[in-house]
Amino acid sequence: MFRSPAAALLRRLAPLLSGGTVGSGSSTRRTLPPHIAPSVLFRFSSTPTSSPPPSSIGARDEEVEGDELQGAAGNVGPKLSISVDRSGLYSPPEHSHEPSSDSELIKHLKSIIKFRSGPISVAEYMEEVLTNPQSGYYMNRDVFGESGDFITSPEVSQMFGELIGVWAMCLWEQMGQPEKLNLIELGPGRGTLLADLLRGSAKFVNFTKALNINLVECSPTLQKVQYNTLSCEDEHDGDEKRTVSKLCGAPVYWHASLEQVPSGLPTIIVAHEFFDALPIHQFQKGSHGWCEKMVDLAEDSSFRFVLSPQPTASLIFLSKRCQWASSEELEKVKQIEVCPKAMEITEQITDRITSDGGGALIIDYGKNGIVSDSLQAIRKHKFVHILDNPGSADLSAYVDFAAIKHSAAEVSDDISVHGPMSQSQLLGSLGINFRVEALMQNCDEKQAESLRTGYWRLVGDGEAPFWEGPDDQTPIGMGTRYLAMAIVNKKQGSPVPFE
Repeated sequence: MFRSPAAALLRRLAPLLSGGTVGSGSSTRRTLPPHIAPSVLFRFSSTPTSSPPPSSIGARDEEVEGDELQGAAGNVGPKLSISVDRSGLYSPPEHSHEPSSDSELIKHLKSIIKFRSGPISVAEYMEEVLTNPQSGYYMNRDVFGESGDFITSPEVSQMFGELIGVWAMCLWEQMGQPEKLNLIELGPGRGTLLADLLRGSAKFVNFTKALNINLVECSPTLQKVQYNTLSCEDEHDGDEKRTVSKLCGAPVYWHASLEQVPSGLPTIIVAHEFFDALPIHQFQKGSHGWCEKMVDLAEDSSFRFVLSPQPTASLIFLSKRCQWASSEELEKVKQIEVCPKAMEITEQITDRITSDGGGALIIDYGKNGIVSDSLQAIRKHKFVHILDNPGSADLSAYVDFAAIKHSAAEVSDDISVHGPMSQSQLLGSLGINFRVEALMQNCDEKQAESLRTGYWRLVGDGEAPFWEGPDDQTPIGMGTRYLAMAIVNKKQGSPVPFE
C-alpha cells in the first residue's frame, strides 16, 4: 500500500512513463540484450566467480610513541594506539606486479614515490589512477557497458532511471512544486539515468519546465557522451549561448565539483555509484594498534603494498570514524577503510540542502557500518589485482553508509537522514512492479525476456528462479547488494518511500 503523495503520483506514472513502451523517445536508444555474456561481472557483485587477489601484509608491529586514538567522551570503546609495521617496507610482498611497459601514468606514480623518497597512501594512488587529468582511468574513455569494464543499473534497464524520476517528482511535490529547481547528478556516467528520468517525466510538464540540469563530471570524454545521450543542442540568445536538452527543453550545465553548481534554488541531488569511486584510506590493525597501508616501489621497481613508516595525517579520519563505532564493532575488524572525501562531499550536500531546501538520494553498493577490506579493481568485467597496470582498470570500494549518515547529522540540525534501505525495497515501493507490467503490454517476446532479466537484476537476490537459459548466464540480482539513503531538509517531511 502506497501513501500520499507517492500513491497518487504512481497511479498516474504507471501508464504514462515513456508512454508505456520499451526504450521509446529516442532513435539512438540502447537495445538491451536478453542476457549478459557469461564473462560479464557486474560492478556491484559481492560474490564474484573468482575473488580479487589478496593484498595482505605480513605483521610485525613496532609500537610508536605518541597520541592514542580513542572513542568520543562517553564511549566505552577500546583505546586505539598508533603503530608502525616496518617489516612491509623491507620484505618482498606476496604479490608484485610489473607491467610489460610503463605507461605515462605509471611513470607519473613512480616519480611521485621516488621524489618523496617514500610510499603514497592508497587514497592518493586511487585519485591519480582514476582522475589524473592526462591519463586517469575515467578521463579519456567510455568505461561503461558491455564493451567497457562494468555495467551499472541504468544500463540494465530503463526502469531504473524512470523510477528515480518518480522519487524526484515526489520530492518536488513535497517541496511545494517550485517553479525553478536545480537537478544535480553527481558522476552521471553516460547520462543514461538522467536521460531515462527525463523521458519518463516528459508528460509532467510543470516538473520538467522547472528544471535546471547540472552534471558534476570531471571527465571531458564523458561530458561529450552525456551531451549526446541527453540530446543536447547549443542555442544562441543574443551574445549568450546555452546548452539545452531536447528531451525536455531544460538547460544543461557541467561542473567539475558540487561547489561550482550555483546555489539559491531548491535542489534535488542524485548520486548513483558515485561515492564508491572516491579515494579511500586503508588501515591495518596489528598487535599494538593501527597503521596506514601505503603503496611503494619494490627493488625491481614494481608496485607493492607496505605499512607507513610513521604516523600519517589521515589517522585523524580513522579516529573520527572509530568514534562513530561501538566497541563490539571495532573488536571484530582487523582492517578499516575510511573515505574523507565522502565525508567532505556529504557535508557539502548537507549545507546545500540546508540553505536551499530539497534533498539527495544516494544509491551505491556498501554497508551500513565499518567497511573492512573491499577495494577492488575490475577490467573487462573481471577482477584484477589493484596494483596491476594502474589506469587500465576501475577501482572502487564499498560505501560506508553509517559514516555518511553521521557526517550529515553533524553538519546541520535542519536536515534528516533516512535509510539505508535495499535497492529492492526502494524500487519496489516506487512502483517497479507497475512499471514492468505496463511495459510488458507493448513489447515482443525478445523485449519481454530483456525486461524480465533487467527486472531481476535490479530487485532480485541471487540467481533468477525463472531462468531457462545456460547456467553460466543466469541473471544475478543486486536488489540487496545496493543500498539507498536519502538526506532531506526537514521542511519537506520524510521522503517517499522512507516514511
